[in-house]
Amino acid sequence: MGHLLIDSPLLLLFIVSAIGFIVGRIQIGNTSLGVSAVLFVGLLFGSINSEYHVPDIIFQLGIVFFVYTIGLKSGPIFFDSISKKGWEEIFFIFTMLAISAIFTIIIHFIAGFDTATTVGIYTGSSTNTTALAGVIDMINLKYNGDSTSIKQLVVGYTFSYPMGVIGVMFALKLMERIYKIDYRQEEMSLKKKFPIDETLTSKAIRITNPEVDGMQIREIIKKYQWNIIFGRVDSQKHGTSLNNWDIALHLDDNVIVVGTEEELFQVQQVLGEEALNSLLYDRKEYDIVRIFVSNVDVMGKPLSSLNLNHKFNAVITRIRRGDVEMLATPDTILEPGDRIRFVASRKDIAGIQALFGDSYYANSTINLFSFGVGIALGLILGMIPFTLPGDVTFKLGFAGGPLIVGLVLGALRRTGPILWVLPYGSNVTLNQLGLTLLLAVIGISSGNTLLQSLQDGQWVKIFMAGSVLSILTTMVSVWIGYSLLKIPFSLLLGYQSNQPAILDFSNQLSQNRMPLIGYTFMFPISLILKIVFAQLIYVFLNA
Repeated sequence: MGHLLIDSPLLLLFIVSAIGFIVGRIQIGNTSLGVSAVLFVGLLFGSINSEYHVPDIIFQLGIVFFVYTIGLKSGPIFFDSISKKGWEEIFFIFTMLAISAIFTIIIHFIAGFDTATTVGIYTGSSTNTTALAGVIDMINLKYNGDSTSIKQLVVGYTFSYPMGVIGVMFALKLMERIYKIDYRQEEMSLKKKFPIDETLTSKAIRITNPEVDGMQIREIIKKYQWNIIFGRVDSQKHGTSLNNWDIALHLDDNVIVVGTEEELFQVQQVLGEEALNSLLYDRKEYDIVRIFVSNVDVMGKPLSSLNLNHKFNAVITRIRRGDVEMLATPDTILEPGDRIRFVASRKDIAGIQALFGDSYYANSTINLFSFGVGIALGLILGMIPFTLPGDVTFKLGFAGGPLIVGLVLGALRRTGPILWVLPYGSNVTLNQLGLTLLLAVIGISSGNTLLQSLQDGQWVKIFMAGSVLSILTTMVSVWIGYSLLKIPFSLLLGYQSNQPAILDFSNQLSQNRMPLIGYTFMFPISLILKIVFAQLIYVFLNA
């Protein structure tokens, strides 16, 4: 069997990937290793036989797929967050990562680690595989592929990784107790600023409030600032029709309203009472349909630009993107794979399906032209040398170049006829494939060095250093954010959630969506900065 795996690297690659997938699904308490288990299985195989090897091109392909798809997915959120939140919280994230880098350098000199092991501890304690891959890429480009350094780098990553998860959880729970956080009170104070609860539902309401009698829907929305969608209106005078901004509501009219449960409760308090003869189940004139967005001509465009009200007797109420459901607003930009929910006249349904495509097959395909051009641009950017003060030169490489290009193209969504973004399902698949490939290659190539570290006891020292770095960095960062900058604690949970298991733990602590909001804002910024910091630490300590 050993000779077979030596002679067939692809067989070795997929055996490691398959076993890693199974191991990653094993639950330990409330957490699991997930895809990261592929790395540990690869290390096991690599330690069994030092002749096991997978070509470097597999690693390069994996990292490019992984970071480019992250960029495409995170681009809109990244630039939108910068424009809306300003630079204060971005500065906090930068400070948080800078503190971690400074602590890493201090630990390096105190513990006497070699440069590669220290940088491995930094990437492992922050559970950032992309930063690890970025440093490996830099070593290959700038330091002639020093195999010893790469192996030591992976060893540092491997033994510090566990406390990059457990240590952060411990520190967050400790700080929660120190500050005596009341999540419910914090949630109530943040509801107006953040969409904490976006579980959408619908309700039929009968108008009984004389104060809104005769008011147009646009006037009502403007007055009460509700984040809702009006659907059908059943008027005593004009029968059933679909919402438009000019419709005036009158006493005893019935309306369908879509929004969160809390928002709909407030709407009912103002408008009247829940309708007994509910429109929710009335399909005589209008039907409710769900349609996939697969027509490239409408992708990357805001709903307002489609002029649906002039073409069809229909209203879009909700859009489902991946696992997230959102209200349809005029500013919502359609992406491939979106599933839109309509209330429409039966005669218009076929025309609406033709406009949006409604093809599951089309949503499963990839535009190889835009995908190839985007990655090519990223690879070219990664080859360009950048010079920092002190005559330090570095390249973004396979990790940084495609990531930055992906962020920009993801935010643009389309350029003329070229659609840059991928269907949601395709993006997830390529992302997971890329991560699996690079983790398997890194693990297999570094397994022998891991075994040596276990034998000489070096792993204990690395584990302790990773523990100190994770816990200390988290506590100091939370103190700065909560005590000095007055950032809500539940939002800080998301900023510290550099790994899905930590995010899940944070969600359980807060019992609201604030950690997810913080994570969504933090992730692309943190990802880029960690790639840069890891390489700068390596260059600085190697000078």
